[in-house]
Amino acid sequence: MRNMQERAIVCGRYIAETGCTVRACAEKFGMSKSTVHKDTERLEGYDRALYERVRRVLGVNLKERHLRGGDATRRMYARRREQEKSAPHV
Repeated sequence: MRNMQERAIVCGRYIAETGCTVRACAEKFGMSKSTVHKDTERLEGYDRALYERVRRVLGVNLKERHLRGGDATRRMYARRREQEKSAPHV
């Protein structure tokens, strides 16, 4: 990308359109979570309407993160149980 402003707008649009997390946006565009966070802050000066949309999405993600973490933990233990069942006993 050419500059910070363009990068911030592209990331902001992606987050607003997909509802993704900062981590997912960072992975998609090959940058750090810190850079994505900083870009979302910069959006306020570039495109106020987009900034507001992104803040709403990130607010929802923040409120739901404990649910996502619990779900990820549940899936991890379910996978472990399945692996233990299918592993040959010695």
